[in-house]
Amino acid sequence: MRFVMRFLILLLILAFTGCRRDDGIVRLQLWNQMLPEDRALLESLVKSYEAIHQNVRVEVIYKETEDLRSSFQTASLAGLGPDLIFGPSDQIGPFATMGFVRSLEDLIDAKRMSELDSVALVSFRGHIYQIADRVGNHLTFVWNTKLLSHAPENTDEMIEMGREATKDLNGDGKVDQWGIVWNFTEPYFFIPWLSGFGGWVFDANGKPTLNTPAAANAFKFVKSLRDQYKIIPPDCDYNMADVLFKEGRAAMLVNGPWSWTGYERGGVPFELARIPRISATGLWPAPMVSPMGYSISANSKGKRLPEAVRLLEYLISDSVQKRFVSEIGVIPSSRVLRADTALLSRPHMANSLAQLEVGKPMPIEPELRAVWDAMRPAYQSVLGGTMSPENAAVRMQKDAENKIREMNE
Repeated sequence: MRFVMRFLILLLILAFTGCRRDDGIVRLQLWNQMLPEDRALLESLVKSYEAIHQNVRVEVIYKETEDLRSSFQTASLAGLGPDLIFGPSDQIGPFATMGFVRSLEDLIDAKRMSELDSVALVSFRGHIYQIADRVGNHLTFVWNTKLLSHAPENTDEMIEMGREATKDLNGDGKVDQWGIVWNFTEPYFFIPWLSGFGGWVFDANGKPTLNTPAAANAFKFVKSLRDQYKIIPPDCDYNMADVLFKEGRAAMLVNGPWSWTGYERGGVPFELARIPRISATGLWPAPMVSPMGYSISANSKGKRLPEAVRLLEYLISDSVQKRFVSEIGVIPSSRVLRADTALLSRPHMANSLAQLEVGKPMPIEPELRAVWDAMRPAYQSVLGGTMSPENAAVRMQKDAENKIREMNE
């Protein structure tokens, strides 16, 4: 295993030293996990930047989220890696803990940072390690305006409307159109229901809070939608939910802003709303709100570091954010742009902001990964009928505590 790791590091060294020649050109790498539409715009904007800064060349490299995390860690251990990375805020805790990213408060102009939403300045243990050009990235309720006349206000109404919308359209005894769909097997998509029943993943001290009545009740609620009310497909993952909504065979959906452009281009008539208020508690479901932005690698040094800083300042500028708002529909971190009513009149923006208002920041503690890993098997055991909601809550808590203990040994 050590030989393999040394061989991989040697390959990385050869790759990076081979591409950074001393010819007067400062070469930067920017790793990102943007979706195709965002990525195309990013590459176009970087080309415009290069046209102005002719001594700089920026290689924009896409990596899927988990690949970005693991590849960045491996490269950083070898003293290599990209100069800039773009991704969600929850990666900052692990990266900062391992010393792989630089603190930014002494690199980026303080006035510029004051012009951004405070949520966009992602801090960990007293230092800013990420500056986001967008906030939100949160789950929202989506409804097909052809199938429904309005969005449900609460979950009782959602169930009633879902039962009316679930239909066998061709008389073959199988459901062709569903009331509501979402990726209900994944813990991240469970969070709005957990919070709507009064729960959350951590307490104020960063300790897991999974063994609660809220967790058990949220499990029961999700399971009832499938088994009692039968308004959601038996095995609904992300792809199934996405396809059913795109084909007009689902009246309601829970999904994030990364999907809006696809639905618009597919001609789906839809609107956004807050995820319906939980009738049993009176609480609004609070999806996790995760800024997405840029960090500078601790291995960006010499001539590359000041150029990386300048590139980051360009990428978080109002002019660049405005392009992402108008062409992609992200919620900008710029306070100036957020005050631009004309810009934010883009379809769905107001309703996405309404959902953002009741969301909760995604924790950036490294221990969150242990929580996800603990939640998944217990949650899926409830859905599979092999564990009660109450026992699943106990199991999640125990597994999370064990995994966190292992992380910190």
